[in-house]
Amino acid sequence: MTITGPDARPAAPGQAVVDAAMLLLERMGLTPADLLTAPAARPAAPTFAEYIPVVSALVSDGCRKAYGSYWNRVTDQWGSRGIDEPTPSEIRQLIQHIRANVVPRRNSRGGRSAAEHLIAALRCMYKHAEEDGLINPADNPARKVEKPRRLPTTRRAVADKRLAEINHAAATTGDDPELDTLLLRLHTETACRRSGALALRPQDLDPEQCLILLREKGETVRCSQSHPPSWPPSCGTPGNATRHRTGDCCATATAAASPTAAMTTCGNASAGTCPGYGRYSRIPASEEADQYSRFLGFLGP
Repeated sequence: MTITGPDARPAAPGQAVVDAAMLLLERMGLTPADLLTAPAARPAAPTFAEYIPVVSALVSDGCRKAYGSYWNRVTDQWGSRGIDEPTPSEIRQLIQHIRANVVPRRNSRGGRSAAEHLIAALRCMYKHAEEDGLINPADNPARKVEKPRRLPTTRRAVADKRLAEINHAAATTGDDPELDTLLLRLHTETACRRSGALALRPQDLDPEQCLILLREKGETVRCSQSHPPSWPPSCGTPGNATRHRTGDCCATATAAASPTAAMTTCGNASAGTCPGYGRYSRIPASEEADQYSRFLGFLGP
């Protein structure tokens, strides 16, 4: 008996109907799950000129410093375009444009670093766009552009003879040879960056185990073996009197009294950009002095 009326239900489709529907979905590039999840409405994508300042305000100072110039170039080229408009091919064209107009330097490698940083800057911006729901992860064009392969580094260790010349230049030139040789020995023993030396506090020093706790770029924290004679003179250990002098780079007089006070200060300068390191470009011109200045430049911020 056939049931009719409001309670009547359609008969279950036969296997042939199901197979036909699955074949149709397959040809359309869809799955049954796609039919159950309707695409969510997305807000209109902002332009590069509108969105890059938003991202720049969210990232860290280090990230902003690394990517800021590349975001400016993207804004110059695509400022009025929506962030969902460029294709991977257009990003590659922009990379070639920037590589062709990069400032040539002695250690230049054909703009490979500029290309790598541009892609990283775009990926950073588009990652925030994904999190904000402005683009679909599958539509991220920066993901589809590969970074150039890094070439082997050209850096090498400083030869003993050259290091001796650098030490001699530090001890015989400059405004404060005693402090200069002290900093140089600290960098030689620990291989720390300038920011690591400038961030030292008395509590970071362990004279019993000859260890220094270094806090460097990218919030990196590590311990390094070092002999107390190479420590800044305000560390409060026997034989090292607290000193204070005004100028570009100085050991603070309050460091010995406070274990958390900075042992080395640069006035209002930020760590890693201390003008005390920059003053070595003003010492008397000589080959040794030039090597010393370049050696300090290799230390990095």
